[in-house]
Amino acid sequence: MATGSTKAVYAALFGNLGIAVTKFIAAAMTGSAAMWAESYHSASDTVNQILLLLGIRLSKKPANELHQFGFGKSQFFWSFIVATMIFGISGILSLEQGFSSLLGEEHHFENPMINYVVLAIAFGFEGNALRIAVNHFKKPIIERGDKVRFSTFYSEFKNSKDTSLLTVIVEDTAALLGIGVAAMGILLTDITGNTQFDAISSIIIGVLLMSFAFFLAKENRGLLLGESVSPEQQKQIIDVVTAVPEVHKVVTMKTMHLGPTTVIVGIEVNLVDGLDTDKIETITDVIEQEIMTVIPSSKKEYIFVEIER
Repeated sequence: MATGSTKAVYAALFGNLGIAVTKFIAAAMTGSAAMWAESYHSASDTVNQILLLLGIRLSKKPANELHQFGFGKSQFFWSFIVATMIFGISGILSLEQGFSSLLGEEHHFENPMINYVVLAIAFGFEGNALRIAVNHFKKPIIERGDKVRFSTFYSEFKNSKDTSLLTVIVEDTAALLGIGVAAMGILLTDITGNTQFDAISSIIIGVLLMSFAFFLAKENRGLLLGESVSPEQQKQIIDVVTAVPEVHKVVTMKTMHLGPTTVIVGIEVNLVDGLDTDKIETITDVIEQEIMTVIPSSKKEYIFVEIER
């Protein structure tokens, strides 16, 4: 069964594929630099979605002797590659197209109505893909019983480790902003007859894409290097462990994400006095079970409980 991330990526993939084809046709027919920038953007996004699906698929491979904690970080790696592609392909090509049109001879520009129609259709597709991704992203907030407002959405966005879903949201947001910029540049060129507005909009799209790409690369870099669970989850784990009657205190705890929902937890606890070996083993099992209530999608064998001597 497809996860929320997978469904969101598929929605973005099919939308971008159709949009890319129509944008390239419109760019060739009208000569708009902004439309060429948008064509590169949509084509890059289409390839990006394929790479995100590859990352999701590879992350589900079972652990082996060489990779004993599995392949969950494949999603982080391929999301990082996607970020560099947005920067290296979409961003640079958009800048090159814009600067060559701005600094060179006045470029060919005609039939702007074709661009308006294509951009309107693209806006509809991108908006629908973003709606699907945001609906899946809101589910954890709703399941916790919190109200979906800007503060809770921002907090979830900041703490989320689902890089595939984050990438789709960022890409679709950038796409909608890019469509707006392209439409404005084409409109000003249409009204004034000055193609510099069209060229400048292509440059703005390039800068916009590079900014979003840098943000995504930074997020994925942290997860690739090994990022702990959110402060909220850390507190929840400590709370459920210290709630066990035989636990005196949590001495240390270290966590690291092996995937969007898979976490390795190493925790050292101090127990009350007078417990025999059998009782300590039982309490260790109880602690593991309590931690699993906080990270239910992870694996029990990735939880390591040590008793302070």
